[in-house]
Amino acid sequence: MPHKVSLSRLKLTDFRNYASAGLQLDGRHVVLVGDNGAGKTNLMEAVSFLSPGRGMRRATYGDVTRVGAHGGFTIFAALDGMDGEVEIGTGVDGNDESTSRRLRINGTPAKTADELTDHLRLLWLTPSMDGLFTGGSSERRRFLDRLVLSLDPAHGRRASDFERAMRSRNKLLDERRFDPSWLSGIEEQMATLGIAMAMARQEMLGLLVRLIEETRETSPFPSASLDLAGFMDGQFDRPAVDLEDEYAAQLAESRYRDAAAGRTLEGPHRADLLVRHRDKRMEAARCSTGEQKALLVGLIMAHARLVANLTGHAPVLLLDEIAAHLDENRRAALFDLIDALGGQAFMTGTDRSMFSALDDRAQFFTVADGKIFE
Repeated sequence: MPHKVSLSRLKLTDFRNYASAGLQLDGRHVVLVGDNGAGKTNLMEAVSFLSPGRGMRRATYGDVTRVGAHGGFTIFAALDGMDGEVEIGTGVDGNDESTSRRLRINGTPAKTADELTDHLRLLWLTPSMDGLFTGGSSERRRFLDRLVLSLDPAHGRRASDFERAMRSRNKLLDERRFDPSWLSGIEEQMATLGIAMAMARQEMLGLLVRLIEETRETSPFPSASLDLAGFMDGQFDRPAVDLEDEYAAQLAESRYRDAAAGRTLEGPHRADLLVRHRDKRMEAARCSTGEQKALLVGLIMAHARLVANLTGHAPVLLLDEIAAHLDENRRAALFDLIDALGGQAFMTGTDRSMFSALDDRAQFFTVADGKIFE
């Protein structure tokens, strides 16, 4: 069984609706129960800040900092991590959005937030993701890239560097500055980064599809068929250098078209994740709401298993309102899957009885008005 990464302490200051709060944990799963708006999701969001980025809500620091607080927010966590016991502290000093997030690992300033992935991997599922299959392609790309990032921590840096280079190219085209040498340099950089991004997505998706096929008969959730479209379709069996040359040539040929459009029309930023209900042979977007939820839960759990298999460390799962739309049998099956994964999961709900199948496998906390009771 993969090594169990688990939090033992969590402390917050001026985070969302918490002036201060703390949790003492014993390594079991964590269930947070309370009315809507009590602050359950805020606690899980704090845990999500133990990964690179802006957490599971992608919030601005001003939104995260408690209303009325003037010194920013802090999050502290102690955990048994992938590299042993570790203490992580993060936060910001003020509400200015230009302020960068501070990060300390065992009291030492971290060079980049990517260092967090040396200690834990986080996956989350929130109600806002319920429209993933029916919404725009940008949300599916973001979801896909989070999956890739949990296996390949360098993916986030490549994506941000690609976006930066693309913005520079768009600016030159908008200003009608068609300097061939300048544009060619930027386009070569975009080609290198863009093909690396696309290949990382393809590799992760291939691994995930194989795992889904292997567990198809035993999973309590419907199996998803997955594919990518919208960029270099069907060409990723060719050497990366050939794909880079071809993409750079596409960018060079499309300068005037992109200038007229006001954006870059070809690239990994245009790709889309295609999801189908395998047994029904139906696009996920056409499935019922319940089927879409079951597909999404199954996809997250399959990816969690993939992370555990490839890293040797089970991810920490953040599952917001996970039991609300599942019947009793499927809830029990999900809890067994979570437990068998070998990691720690944080779950929220309004009704404690919905988690009764977990029994003593979880610690239960009641959350009310920004306070936590065990």
